[in-house]
Amino acid sequence: MQNRRQAIKLFAIGLVSACLFGAATPACKALLKDMHPQVLAGLLYLGAALGVLPFVAGSRSGRHKWQKDRRTFLLLSGAIVLGGIVGPVLLLLGLRAASSGSVSLWLNLEFVATVFLGQFVFREHLTARGWLAASGTLLAAVLLVGGEGDPGIMSICLVASACLCWGFDNHFTALIDGITPAQTTLWKGVVAGTVNLIIGGTIAHGIGGLNVVLVALLVGAFSYGLSVMLYIVMAQGLGASRAQMVFSTAPFFGLLLSILVLNEAFTGSQALATGIIAASLALIFTEKHSHGH
Repeated sequence: MQNRRQAIKLFAIGLVSACLFGAATPACKALLKDMHPQVLAGLLYLGAALGVLPFVAGSRSGRHKWQKDRRTFLLLSGAIVLGGIVGPVLLLLGLRAASSGSVSLWLNLEFVATVFLGQFVFREHLTARGWLAASGTLLAAVLLVGGEGDPGIMSICLVASACLCWGFDNHFTALIDGITPAQTTLWKGVVAGTVNLIIGGTIAHGIGGLNVVLVALLVGAFSYGLSVMLYIVMAQGLGASRAQMVFSTAPFFGLLLSILVLNEAFTGSQALATGIIAASLALIFTEKHSHGH
């Protein structure tokens, strides 16, 4: 009974994590009205660093000694540059020209990028189900482009490029063993956030009003910082596969919040894409589950 309650608690934590992460897309869509994309990217990741700082400082992970070897430095640098600096800017540039709901669903392309890179670059085997799930996600992304009109083509190219960056980031982060995931998030947030904030502030001749800046930092702290920490807690308790199954609901939360909060229309192409993506995710995760037994 106690184990069941613990599992339910962890599942609830995972849903909160997914909801927080999914909320980032509609929140950023609203913030882009008053802020340059690169400035926003910087504030989001600085906020993420603030969000994980209490966990790093107040837990055992905070006393984890960083193994300052060349491999850890190179992997962390790659994660920071691609995952923290380039990826977020590409995403926000794509988000400016497309609906928040469609971009939320396009973020599933990160899964496609990760498995493709695993197959062709990092020598990880992709099964037939994996290929089918990736193909379904790509099909859903293409369907969404039609609903966005001509700007949708450029938007999906930008979002897909961001997902490719995060695909590399995922593999780099998975290979880092010199520091903890929380420390990786902290370093990524501080370094990438500072770089993007300086560059964006220079381009835009300022970073925006105090109220907007504080909101952007809060979005970063909750949607990127706290969300990551809650995901780690869930993964440690439920296992990586089950945790990823729960967290895969994040884009759907983003779509839902885009409709409810931003009053975006729920289009037929989004409905069809949602069904295809859900089926694709179910396909890949049922395979993982069966292998777990």
